[in-house]
Amino acid sequence: MPIQPPSWNDERLEADRGRAIEDFREERLNESLGAYLENFARYRNAVENLLEVTVDLTALTEHAAGVLLDADLLYAVRYVAGPPVSVDDIQLLANASLSRSQIRSDPDSAKRVVETILLGHDRERFPWLAENRQATEAERRTAVVATAALIASQRVLTIRANEPPARQQELVRNTLRSNGFVEDSPKKIPNVSAAPPIGHFCGESVLGTRKADVVARLWDGRILAIECKISNSQVNSIKRLNNDAVVKANVWRQDFGDANIVPCAVLAGVFGLRHLKESQGRGLSLFWSHSINEMSAFIEATRP
Repeated sequence: MPIQPPSWNDERLEADRGRAIEDFREERLNESLGAYLENFARYRNAVENLLEVTVDLTALTEHAAGVLLDADLLYAVRYVAGPPVSVDDIQLLANASLSRSQIRSDPDSAKRVVETILLGHDRERFPWLAENRQATEAERRTAVVATAALIASQRVLTIRANEPPARQQELVRNTLRSNGFVEDSPKKIPNVSAAPPIGHFCGESVLGTRKADVVARLWDGRILAIECKISNSQVNSIKRLNNDAVVKANVWRQDFGDANIVPCAVLAGVFGLRHLKESQGRGLSLFWSHSINEMSAFIEATRP
């Protein structure tokens, strides 16, 4: 009978859960302030330049192309609106492309973009625009600080959303490499024969009918379907674990059969004990980023 992944008792789940929360707390406290201050300084300078170039936004239309061709000024001008607008929203609302070639070849499209932004400008941060007057020095200073703070906060949230998951997936890939696995390109895997060869793995791929973060072919021929999950709250853990990873595990079993697949999740962050127990009880194997060596040990144990 093929070796099965470890199953953890309540005491061990609670211990790992506590360790993951401590790691999450330490990382969040260390990274947030530094990232915020770095982005605040960068975009404070960008907003100051934007106001200077456009005479406190009153000449924004005349300088539209130059503003949109500068990456930092483009980012800053999106935050003139209240609330800020995304690139996709701008292009849709203004019926214009933000590609550099389009801006250069069609200056009128750049004007439509900034005119659209000005229509929705934040009246609290830029009160002089609606009142058709010059900005006071105090208003200008307040607008710069408030806009830079808004941008820096959003940038930190984006970093939190993107960087930890990327690091976690790289941790998993490095673990597989340390176990002697060879990385292949991501691909669609509709059946067992299309899975990576034994001792190989691939990154984010469609496995059966659902996407997996990492797919590896264990030494005994089974498919190891790995989901990387980071949660920032116990409520969030329900979505990440029970409503996503467990659902995928059940679909993969139906697609490939219990004998051919080992669904698992590598976890980091904040998870509720009840949710961990439920997911494990429903057939999802659990490993943790802080003890990834245990996944490595299981993989090694599948050698014939």
